Formats: sequence, structure tokens, C-alpha cells
Amino acid sequence: MTPTLRGAAAGAAYDVAVTTSAADVAPAAPPFADRLRTHLVGWRASATLWGWIGPLVITAVGGFLRFWQLGRPHQLVFDETYYVKQGSSYLDYGYERSVAPSLGTTPDRLFTHGTPDVWGTAADFVVHPPVGKWMIAAGEYLFGQDSSFGWRFSVALCGTLSILMLARIARRLFGSTLLGCVAGLLLAFDGHHFVHSRTGLLDLFVMFWALAAFGALLIDRDQARDRLAVLAARSRLRRGGERRPASRVPGYGPSLGWRPWRIVAAVCLGLCMGTKWSGLYFLAVFGLMTVLWDVGARRAAGVRRWFAGGLLRDGVPAFFTLVPLAGLTYLASWTGWFLTKGGWDREWGAQHPSKSFGFVPDALRGLWKYHQEMYHFHVTLTSDHPYKTNPWSWLIQGRPTSFFYETKTRGQDGCTVAQCSKAITSIGTPTLWWGATAAIFVLLAMWALRRDWRAGAVLAGLVAGYVPWFAFQHRTIYSFYAVAFVPWVVLAVTYVIGMALGPPSASPRRRLVGGAIAGSYVVVCVMLFFFFWPIYTAQVIPYAQWAQRMWFPSWI
Repeated sequence: MTPTLRGAAAGAAYDVAVTTSAADVAPAAPPFADRLRTHLVGWRASATLWGWIGPLVITAVGGFLRFWQLGRPHQLVFDETYYVKQGSSYLDYGYERSVAPSLGTTPDRLFTHGTPDVWGTAADFVVHPPVGKWMIAAGEYLFGQDSSFGWRFSVALCGTLSILMLARIARRLFGSTLLGCVAGLLLAFDGHHFVHSRTGLLDLFVMFWALAAFGALLIDRDQARDRLAVLAARSRLRRGGERRPASRVPGYGPSLGWRPWRIVAAVCLGLCMGTKWSGLYFLAVFGLMTVLWDVGARRAAGVRRWFAGGLLRDGVPAFFTLVPLAGLTYLASWTGWFLTKGGWDREWGAQHPSKSFGFVPDALRGLWKYHQEMYHFHVTLTSDHPYKTNPWSWLIQGRPTSFFYETKTRGQDGCTVAQCSKAITSIGTPTLWWGATAAIFVLLAMWALRRDWRAGAVLAGLVAGYVPWFAFQHRTIYSFYAVAFVPWVVLAVTYVIGMALGPPSASPRRRLVGGAIAGSYVVVCVMLFFFFWPIYTAQVIPYAQWAQRMWFPSWI
């Protein structure tokens, strides 16, 4: 049966549906199981058709913006000089080769003008795992290694798909199709996400796989609670009878069995780590998050030993699902390195036999040595850079990263005044990021004081993607790393928008005022996105117009 209810999600009320098959519940008292399930799972958006149409339309708009003139400028931008060429090397050799020393300072120009074969014979020491570079290589394979559209294709595709994913995730998280569409819209028109969706770097892939894992665990949460509601209802009915079900479930509670979405999450987290090691933090935080969800579910279901049951029946299987599968996925991402002989440190194991670890294959010992060198590089990187930043400034967009800048004079590249600018700057839409900075305090209050699991879920994404960087304030880091947690920036703002729209009991005046405020905020975000459009997409504009968009000295 499918009862339609009225409920509140993050303060916003919409029609929601809770579906429980009577065949899945003890036949004598399906209403009791329905109530228990509603208590455990919460509200779900009922607008099934619009739940897909709305997000798909927003995704199509965001995708059009991201793919429009994607190949412009036709030159390697910022760190594309590393990852795009390394992706091309994967296609040719299966591992990263160094650029031929004889080419001097010309390899980028040669690469982008029809001569992608710029390689020497030596392996290149690279400090990030292969997944993101293989994804870039996929676009190069489809459209050509010297095609700027090709080497940006995969980031544009993942950036577009992440809009759809976030809209559907927010819909499930908040129980509202409207809030899901708001989240998708805000992501589609965030400048930080937009610039990364058009630049062949790795960080958007970190975001993509982390968001996919988050969505998979969210689905797993709902399915596990569905199953727990049915099993707990049967147990309580057996112990108390039809008229007065028992108030508690004995022992640790039931085992929830096969959980395929956790396997999906584990693979996604392995791919996240296989793009950059910062994905390890998402594995740790999301692993803890999913276990806490299960512990809370057992408590809400009336399991007598809910804490121990959550740890033993849910936590232990979660660990042995997430950690080994993510690790194996990560290891599999190095397949190209294993199958070839020329990669960095590939022959180190054979050249350095070990008495203590002789049972470990030479290739694995070589990979371990390589990882030690990578780790040393990351923790000791302190070289100066004009755009290095402290993570304290990331949320407020204190020092956006300039990806590309060229000065043009009259007659050059369409310049019609004495001096023009052609720039790509990774500025997050200011009202979105500043709003999220304030929203975090609301989330902390709602999680701490009202135990709102939705607030905790959003905070988990922010903690995994943002907080670890405070431990590396001594090294050279950049604000563009923040794209890894931009979905949770959007979800934080969406949460507060839901509160502004009001609960079911809100007066028409409250709904009107809240809707006007929320709608105006979203419109301003979209307008600011288009205001910054020229410096997101390397348009040639008069220098004075570029200066108008540099609101603070730290942005220059």
C-alpha cells in the first residue's frame, strides 16, 4: 500500500509518499510496520515524473554551458600541462613518460599544434594515481590527443552528470523534488564547479566519485531501513501479539544481509582515491557515517542492544565491504603500471631483493617504494606560488586561482580597445559560497541540538573534503582543491533554503515571504554566474571590465 503523508524535510513541507508492500510485513498488522518504516526512513518525494524531468532539464542546461566552446582556448591551461600530457602518454605507453629534454620549453606548443609525441625515453615521476589521467585519456582517445575538446571532454561529462546526481541526491536527502532541483540549479551555476568542468585537471574527478559514493550510501541507508522496519516489526509482533506489539526487539536485532549499494560505494571510493589520495578521507568519513546511520536505525527500531548490534551486525560488515573493495579498486587502477616495464620504480623490486619481504611480488614492493616517494613529495612541498592559499580562506573565496591570463592589445583576438584581458579564474559564485559559510553554523546547530541526520550527512561531506587540508597549512596548497566538496557546499545552502520555505503548518504569508527570499537568492546566484562568465570562459574583454570583476585585491 502507498499512503501519502505530509511531512517536513529540513523545514520544508511537500507531498511525500511512503511505500510498503503489505506482503513484506506481518499480515496481521501492516499499519504498525508502516508507521515503523516511516519513523526509520523518513519522507520521500512523491513527484516521480517531475523528480526526473526537473533534474534532467537543469542538467541539460548545465551541460550545454559546459560543452559550449569547450575547446577554447586551444592551449594547455594551468596544470593541464601535466595531466593532459600524462593522459596522452598512457595511450601511447601505458605509463607516464618524461618530455624529451631536447624540446626545451616548446613541448606544450608542439602538443597542441598537432605533434602530441613529445616524449623522451625515461619514465616521469608523477605524484598522483592514474584514474583521473585515464579518464582524461578516454576523451583524448575519442577525439584526438591534440584536441582541446578531447582532453576536456571527460571533465565536462562528469561535471554535467554530477548536476543530475546532486539533484537526485538532494531530492532523496530532503524528501523534496523542489529542493532537489534547487540543488542541481545552484551546482549548474557555480563558477568554481563550472571552470573545473572545462579544464583538464583531476580535482573534479575526486568530487565526482565522492559524490557518487555518497549517493550510493544514501540509497543503501533507505533500503537497509526498509528491511529493518519489516524485520523489527515481525519480531515485535511475535513477542507482543497483534494488539500490543512488544516495545523492544531482543538482542542485537536482525541481520540486514546483502547490501549491494555499499559495494557500489566502495568501488566509487576506490576510484576517488585512485584519482588523488585525498579520496582516502572520504572513505574514512563516509564509512563512519554509514555505520552511525545503522546504529541510529537500530535504536529507532527499538533494538535492545542497539549500539553493540549496530557495530557488530552493521559496522563490521561495512568495514570488510568498504575498505578491502576500495583498496582493491585502487590497486587495480595501477594496471597500466603493472603491465608495462618502463614506469617509475617499476623494476625497483627486482633490483632490490628483500630477505624480510621476499614473499611479496617484486612489482608490489616496487609500487610500495614508489608510494613512499610520492608521500614524501606531498608532505614536503613548500615551494612558493603566487596563488597558494590557506584553507581558512577557501569558503569565502579569499584567493581564487587564476588558471589562465593573457593581455591583448587593439586588433589582437578581437580586442577593440587599447588593452584587453583574456582570463580563466576559478571564482566560486560568491553568494553561493558566502551563503554556505553562514549555513554551516546552522547545520552544526541542527545536528547538535536537534539530531537532524540530514545536517550531519551534509557536514560529513564538508569534513571529508575540507577539514583535512587544515593539517597541511605548511605546504603549498590552492583554493581550487575546494571543488572536491562543492556538492556539500550546495547542499548546505539548500538545507537552509528548505528551512526558509517553512514547515507544513506555516502561514501563507510565511510561505510567500520564505519563497520570495529563497527565489531571489537563487536568481542572484544565477545572475552573478553570468556576470563572471567572461572570466570563466576566456572571453576577450576590455581590461576595465576584467578589473570590475576583481572585487578584492586578493583576487588579482
